[in-house]
Amino acid sequence: MTDKDTTVISRTVTRIVVPLIFLLAIALLLQGHNLPGGGFIAGVLTVAAFALIYIIFGLSYLEEELLHRRPESSLDVIQPRIVEDYRGMFATGLILAAGSGIVAMTVGFPFLTQAVLFVYDVPIYHEIELASALVFDLGVYFVVVGALLTILGVVGAE
Repeated sequence: MTDKDTTVISRTVTRIVVPLIFLLAIALLLQGHNLPGGGFIAGVLTVAAFALIYIIFGLSYLEEELLHRRPESSLDVIQPRIVEDYRGMFATGLILAAGSGIVAMTVGFPFLTQAVLFVYDVPIYHEIELASALVFDLGVYFVVVGALLTILGVVGAE
């Protein structure tokens, strides 16, 4: 797909909406350990933003324009190299999510027990609550983004 296949309006709206979707995804990820939301919904929103980019600008746009990678073989046209990055993101998320539960077990607590650390005297915020559930949510986020973008990349390349 090229810029000639889409309208100026759709490209402009995409450039405005995608950063807002990413901002909302980050907000949901960070509130997830205290409120409904977290890693799963933030991951789905992130993939929705990437899907919009893929639809409007094409699958190769991300790899060629943003990552400055050029296809080296005909295999890269069938399955872009960025799909391997998505699979790595999936594996990293799985390690983070499982690791957050295993850490609790190593210190004598049940699997996935949450711990909270309060950091005081932080400029502007005065106090920050760091919960171990955020690590789990981050792992879930990477699993969801990695898995869905792999599917989107493979199906989109066909």
